[in-house]
Amino acid sequence: MVRLSGSSIFPATAQKPPTAPGTGGGGCISLSAKKKLLLENLEINGGGGAAKINSWVDSMRASSPTHMKSSSQSLSEDQQLPWQQHQQQITLPSALDNFDQIMEASRGKQIMRTTVRRLATCFPTAIVSGRCRDKVYKFVRLAELYYAGSHGMDIKGPEKGSKYTKGTEPVICQPASEFLPMIDEVFKELVAKTKLTPGAKVENNKFCVSVHFRCVEEKKWSEVAEAVKSVLNKYPKLRLSQGRKVLEIRPTIKWDKGKALEFLLESLGFANCTDVFPIYIGDDRTDEDAFKVLKEREQGFGILVSKVAKDTNASYSLQEPTQVMDFLQRLVDWKKLAFQESRM
Repeated sequence: MVRLSGSSIFPATAQKPPTAPGTGGGGCISLSAKKKLLLENLEINGGGGAAKINSWVDSMRASSPTHMKSSSQSLSEDQQLPWQQHQQQITLPSALDNFDQIMEASRGKQIMRTTVRRLATCFPTAIVSGRCRDKVYKFVRLAELYYAGSHGMDIKGPEKGSKYTKGTEPVICQPASEFLPMIDEVFKELVAKTKLTPGAKVENNKFCVSVHFRCVEEKKWSEVAEAVKSVLNKYPKLRLSQGRKVLEIRPTIKWDKGKALEFLLESLGFANCTDVFPIYIGDDRTDEDAFKVLKEREQGFGILVSKVAKDTNASYSLQEPTQVMDFLQRLVDWKKLAFQESRM
């Protein structure tokens, strides 16, 4: 099961990612104490005044890997370095270069992936997105896929059912449906609060509200944070989280992309299967929940899409959308070859 965003594919002499100091093994890079503290502060609702807003703005900067200090300055050292040249020499192996090793690890297992119709004919495929499920479907328009919108809070399978599930009824899951009226209220309030901030965009993703600040001047970020804080304070049943240059208000239920991944595996009858090999591709901080699920299950791999080194629970990396397409096409070719060999 894969979320399609920018990403790269597996290498040919694969290695598991090296263990970073303080991670306790397992090949995963833990969040730095400073960044973790910033993110924890961000998710505490209410109170704090100016100090609170400053904390939010600091966190907004921390989660913006392409952030420039000013229009005349280049990227910071951390942001310029690719995976192979990270200052701590903590690298993830390329998924493209280690393709053969990944396929060897998946021998005898079923692989899940997300993208085009050709891929969906070979593997059960899902798209997990922070955006509204209807918007994602209108963009992709492939009826045979599983779609999980609003960070997995709105899941729906193929209308006519799937060859991977029993029955003909589509798989549906909406664990936060009772919050819909509240989300609509918050959306309207934030539109009004941010209309005077150039570049700010508020998006109603059905089960969450996203406030994008990608096109907002950095000196105006505090205005965006203040607007979000003033609205959020009135809704104790909602919480704040953060993605790439976006602040998101969601229900306080314990549900994320990791939970969505687990639900899809269960719906497909793969929850307790040892012969299933899920692969999840993502480029956002919110995808870390799904990477973590695969790591803890010791099943499948997470692939981070990024040109720069990041703290992550993923096992491999890809750098851009063209590499993602290359990797997914190689999966299709691998499946066809495996089928041909099985008939000999």
